[in-house]
Amino acid sequence: MSRDYTLHTAPTAAHRINYRAELNDQQFAAVTSPPGQALVIAGAGSGKTRTLTYRVAYLLDNGIPPENILLLTFTNKAAREMLERVQGLVPVETNRLWGGTFHSIGNRLLRKHADRLGLKQGFSIMDREDQKDLMDTVVSNGNIDTTTYRFPKPEVLGEIFSLADNTGKSVREILSTRYPYFEPVVDGILKVRELYTEKKLETNNVDFDDLLTMAVRLMKENPDLLERYRRTFQFILVDEYQDTNLLQCELIDLLSGEQGNLMVVGDDAQSIYSWRGANVKNILEFPKRYPKARVHKIEVNYRSVPEVLTLANRTIEGNKDQFRKALQPSREGKGTLPALVPLDNGSAQAAFVAQRILELRDEGIELDEIAIIYRAHFHSLEIQMELTNRGIPFQITSGLRFFEQAHVKDVAAFMKFAANRLDEVSFMRMVRLVPGIGSSSAGKMWEHWVKNGSALGTLTHEEFSKALLGIKVPKKATKTWEQTAYTLSELVDAEGKLVPPPAMIRSIMEGVYEDYMRAKFKNSDQRKQDLEQLSNYSVRFTDVQEFLSQLALVSGVDTDERPAASPDTEAVTLTTAHQAKGLEWHTVFAVWLAEGMFPNNRVIEEGGEEGLEEERRLFYVTVTRAKDELYLTYPVINYQARDGEVLQRPSRFLQELPQNLMEKWNVRSMFA
Repeated sequence: MSRDYTLHTAPTAAHRINYRAELNDQQFAAVTSPPGQALVIAGAGSGKTRTLTYRVAYLLDNGIPPENILLLTFTNKAAREMLERVQGLVPVETNRLWGGTFHSIGNRLLRKHADRLGLKQGFSIMDREDQKDLMDTVVSNGNIDTTTYRFPKPEVLGEIFSLADNTGKSVREILSTRYPYFEPVVDGILKVRELYTEKKLETNNVDFDDLLTMAVRLMKENPDLLERYRRTFQFILVDEYQDTNLLQCELIDLLSGEQGNLMVVGDDAQSIYSWRGANVKNILEFPKRYPKARVHKIEVNYRSVPEVLTLANRTIEGNKDQFRKALQPSREGKGTLPALVPLDNGSAQAAFVAQRILELRDEGIELDEIAIIYRAHFHSLEIQMELTNRGIPFQITSGLRFFEQAHVKDVAAFMKFAANRLDEVSFMRMVRLVPGIGSSSAGKMWEHWVKNGSALGTLTHEEFSKALLGIKVPKKATKTWEQTAYTLSELVDAEGKLVPPPAMIRSIMEGVYEDYMRAKFKNSDQRKQDLEQLSNYSVRFTDVQEFLSQLALVSGVDTDERPAASPDTEAVTLTTAHQAKGLEWHTVFAVWLAEGMFPNNRVIEEGGEEGLEEERRLFYVTVTRAKDELYLTYPVINYQARDGEVLQRPSRFLQELPQNLMEKWNVRSMFA
C-alpha cells in the first residue's frame, strides 16, 4: 500500500518580477502555467525565448531550487543566453541549474555513471575527425572488401549510423530509403558498424550520438537511476521541441515520466529538419502522450508588419497536420504589400534583386538588414555573380561561395587540366580523387606525365586517353584510373579541340564524379544539383577558357580558405531557408519560387504528403523572416543544358495565396 504526498515549496513574500507588466496575456498564461504538462505553441516572432526565460525565472521566484530544474536546448549559446537573462531577473545562482544541449546533459549523466554501461571513467568524446580516423582503422583492419564497389567514406558511414541512432531505424532501413546505391555493400557496412561499436568500447571512446543513445540506455536499464533523476528534475523545460528526434523525445519522456512537470515550447509550423532526423509528430502528438497537458498558444508577433503576417498566415493554411493559429501583429501602422515579381529568366531575377538592393541602400536600409533566401544553395549561383559584378558585398550563411565548394573545384580541376596540361595543381587535385592514390603517388604520376611529353601540343581524345593510361598507378587504383582517363579523353574531340563546357561537366559527372560524390559526401544529392546548375550556367559560354576565367575571377583566390570578413563591413546575407530559421531582416528576397524548385521536386517524390507539408512549413519560415518588405520572385524561363529553355510555373505555394495580398510587379528590361 502506498500514498502520494506532495511537498510544497515555502511561499515567497512577494514576486520580485511584475509578470503581468512584463508579458502579454498569452505569454503570462504560459509562464504561470500550474505544475503538470504543458505544450506552448509559440508562433514566429512571438517572443518564444522571452517566454521560456520568464518561465525559468517564475519557477525560481516561487522557490524551486535551481538544481531541480532541467532546461534542454539545441545549442549551448541558446542555453547560455537564457540563463544570463534569468540571472538578470532573479538573484539566484543559475550555474546550479541543469541547462544545456541534449548532448551536454547526456554527457553529464554518463560522466557520473559510465561504469554501468561498460565504460571507464575519463572516457573520451570523439569529434568528427576522430570518428573518421577510428572508422578508417576499422575498415583497414576488418577484412572489408572496398574494391569491388565504391565503399562509403567514413563521413558518409557516420551519417548513416547517426540517422539510424536518432530515428530508431535499422541501418538497412536507412540504406534502402536514403542510400539505395549502397545496397551492394550493405554487409560490409553492417560489419563496420559492429566493429566500430566494439572498437569504441575497447578504446574507451564515445561519439556524439552515443551521448544520447547511451543516456537513454542508462535510464532504461537502471530503474534506480531513473527514479533518482525523476526526483531531481522536478521541472523540465524543452526549447525548440518541434526539432526533436525520436531519441531526444524518448529521453525527455523517460526523465519526466507520466506525472512529471514538463513544459515543451516550439512551433509545429517551423518543423523543417526531417532530413536530419527531426520528427514533427513529437510535437503534434504531445497531447496524445500527455492527455492532461495544457496547450498554450502565443500568437502576438512582434517582428513583422501586418501585411507580411496576413500573407504568412495564409501560407500555412494548406497543411492538414498542424495546430491552427493566427499570428496577430503587435506593430501598428500601414506597411507595404509583399511584392510578387515574375522575371524573364534567372539572369533577370539576379539583376532585379541586385538593383533593388542598391535602391534600398539609397533609401537608408543597411545591407545587413537585407537577406536573399532560397531553397537550395545552387539557386544562389547567378545572384552571387550579379552581386559580385555590381560590387555589392555579401556573406553566405548556407556554406561557401558557390565556386569555392569542394565539388565545384573538383569538377573545375578536370576542366582546367584538359585546357592546360601543365596545370600541376589541378592534376594533383584530380588524381587524388581516385581511391588508392595519395599525395606521394600523385607526385610520381605527375613526374611521369611531364617526362612523357604529353603535356605539350594538341592531342585527340584517343591520343589523350592513351597518354593518360600510360601513367603508372598503384595496383588498387588501376580500374578507377582507367575510367578517369577515359573521362578526361572525352573532354576533347577527335581533332583535339576542347568540347563545350556543358558537355565537359556532363562527361565528368557521368564518367566518375557522381560515384565519387556518393561515397564521399553525406549530402551528395544537393551537390549533384549544384553541378547541374553549374552546367546550366555554363551554356552561355562557348569557350572553356572564358568559363574557367569567370569562375576564377568570382572565386577570388583559388584556395579553400578566405580571409575573414571585417565585422565593420556591411553585407547582404545569402542563405537557404533552413539556415534562415530564427533570424530576421528588414527586407527579404525569396527567390526561385518556381514549381519543382520550391517546393523541391525530389522531396515531394520521396516524402509524399508529409514531404509537401514540410516544404510548405519551410516556405512559411521563409516568409516570416521579413520585418518590413518581402519580395517573392521566380524566373518564368529556366535555361537547362540538356533541355534548352524550359517554361516554369510559379510555385504552388504562390498559387495558393490570394492575389489581393500581394502587389504584382511587371519588370521590363531597358538599356542603360
